[in-house]
Amino acid sequence: MIIAPSILSADFGNLQRDLEMINRSEADWFHVDVMDGVFVPNISFGFPILKQIKKYAQKPIDVHLMIVEPQRYIDDFCVQGADIISVHIEACTHLHRVVQQIKSLNIKAGVALNPHTPASHLQDIISEIDVVCLMSVNPGFGGQKFISNTYKKIQELKTLIAQSGSKALIEIDGGVDFENAVALKECGADVLVAGNTVFSHSNPEQAIARLKQT
Repeated sequence: MIIAPSILSADFGNLQRDLEMINRSEADWFHVDVMDGVFVPNISFGFPILKQIKKYAQKPIDVHLMIVEPQRYIDDFCVQGADIISVHIEACTHLHRVVQQIKSLNIKAGVALNPHTPASHLQDIISEIDVVCLMSVNPGFGGQKFISNTYKKIQELKTLIAQSGSKALIEIDGGVDFENAVALKECGADVLVAGNTVFSHSNPEQAIARLKQT
């Protein structure tokens, strides 16, 4: 199981400390949520923060773009340090072109789905992508309750991946905790994004280790 702590829940007054904690921990990726206040009802951060994350990160940086017209910024996010870029299917009129744009930069391409978007919508692109990011909450804010229909979507997605011969990883983003992590793994999830579960814990490294052992 790949564990990707969400920087959105880190202490931005002590960002270097939290980044170094992730470096020391059993975490695998840094998950970076970029929100524009248009595609989702919240604004997070952009290039200056990503530049600082890259400065200290010793593990891959997984950038999740919750923004409109993501194709306008993909090259810049790559330059600033992204190793994986996921765009939302709902934000891309020409999804295949955007996926090609990401892959042309020699980084991994992901596609994210909001809770209401069926897994079947990926049928014509699944063989081209490296990661599918299933939103298990409505995007925009941390600390939301996990949407249980996610389990069904994971199983549907596993079938689609198997039928297509794709090697895409299934990433779950939103409401991941110690209780549902086991069920998510059993359903076929490959990557767990965890924000509050890690950073609100009295010992974040221990929280990461617990998720890793799921």
